Amino acid sequence: MDVKEIAEKLVPLLGGKGNIASAQHCATRLRLVIRDESKIDQKGLDEIEDVKGAFSNSGQFQIIFGTGLVNKIHAAFVKELGDDEAAAPADHQEEMKKKMNPFARFARMLSNIFVPIIPAIVASGLLMGLLGMMKAFHWVSEDSALFVLLDMFSGAAFIILPILIGFSAAKEFGSNPYLGAVIGGILTHPMLLNPWTLADAKPEYMDLFGLSIPLIGYQGTVVPILLAIYVMSKIEKGLRKIVPNSVDLLVTPFLTVIITGFVSLVFIGPFGRYIGDLISISLQSLYDVAGVFAGILFGGLYSTIVLTGLQHSFHAIEAGLLANPKIGVNFLLPIWACANVAQGGAGLAVYFKTKNAKTKKIAIPAAISSFLGITEPIIFGVNLRLRKPFIAAAIGGAAGGGYVVLMHVVANAYGLTGIPMMAIAAPLGMSNLIHYIIGMIISVGVAFGVTWFMKLKED
Repeated sequence: MDVKEIAEKLVPLLGGKGNIASAQHCATRLRLVIRDESKIDQKGLDEIEDVKGAFSNSGQFQIIFGTGLVNKIHAAFVKELGDDEAAAPADHQEEMKKKMNPFARFARMLSNIFVPIIPAIVASGLLMGLLGMMKAFHWVSEDSALFVLLDMFSGAAFIILPILIGFSAAKEFGSNPYLGAVIGGILTHPMLLNPWTLADAKPEYMDLFGLSIPLIGYQGTVVPILLAIYVMSKIEKGLRKIVPNSVDLLVTPFLTVIITGFVSLVFIGPFGRYIGDLISISLQSLYDVAGVFAGILFGGLYSTIVLTGLQHSFHAIEAGLLANPKIGVNFLLPIWACANVAQGGAGLAVYFKTKNAKTKKIAIPAAISSFLGITEPIIFGVNLRLRKPFIAAAIGGAAGGGYVVLMHVVANAYGLTGIPMMAIAAPLGMSNLIHYIIGMIISVGVAFGVTWFMKLKED
């Protein structure tokens, strides 16, 4: 089938043009917002040869086509709809949010804020690894210009993290992103003590109308800037309703920054730091006390959480772990990674066991995708449809999750799982990397073995 023919077939199977609110695509899937999903002909979609799976998740109906094909089908599909507005990203986000429950909307919001920051965090993590190797193997002196510069480069993303989050969060909250960056700059101003590099230093205090304000910065924090930007967005939107258009450009930014700045330093900052530390320390305590059992539980349940879309909210928690000077590592990501590759292990077993040509065709590329950290194709295209492989993958994820917790495997960034996560596990030592690889092998092997001995019902 050519892409035009596929697009022509899709429209009636999805309930007609009037039932399709918007259409976007990612690397592998056509993402649609459907007004009434009861009108979808699921069986008809499954019969299209190039469709590797179709499912509803996080307010969207998603059809898996695979890399290289999905973008061509999307272009033909939008043309078939005859509605350019259906392909507008902003409209798609709004339509999608209408279909989501409050928890899913919250998770999606956090995802939209933190996913764009992933490249900066990963780059810093790799730089920290390079710096650690240079120090461990005495490649250069710690006093050398090269070492000092790399040290500056590696810590920069975490020091200005509130500025990055401020910009991204303001865009998500419908506010001016540059004002968001300014608020992030206020919370990380050089006049404020930097707890990221001076953890044991004590801040000075100043008196403001009888209020004692600690001169301590929020470099590397997450919760304070999120709360501050949320408040800022409300202030800015409220001001735009009452400030005359003729002076809006001057008055609204001025009042937004000065009001948000005072509120953030006096109230939001200290409260947000307390909440952020409470979350991070609570997780650290659970990790220390429950140990292997926590890894088994989280590794076994993670793929089920993926079905709800709530896994996107974990980016904020992981960023908080990295930003906390007392923790400084991400001990959750290796567990998620084991759960992800376990889905691939179960999918590989399905490939060898199935007699269905279409399932066999989907299983190998989808399994490889899961080894690279993208699990939706194997979950929705293969394992969940057959049910038992999904359960086997959960068992594999639990086994691998328990192992990486037992061996204290950690990462120094967030966002990468599967094989790519080796890049952010290696900087923390060869032992850390080896145990991570062993954890993945355990996950894949257990999931493959359990699936192999299960009787699949392919009807």
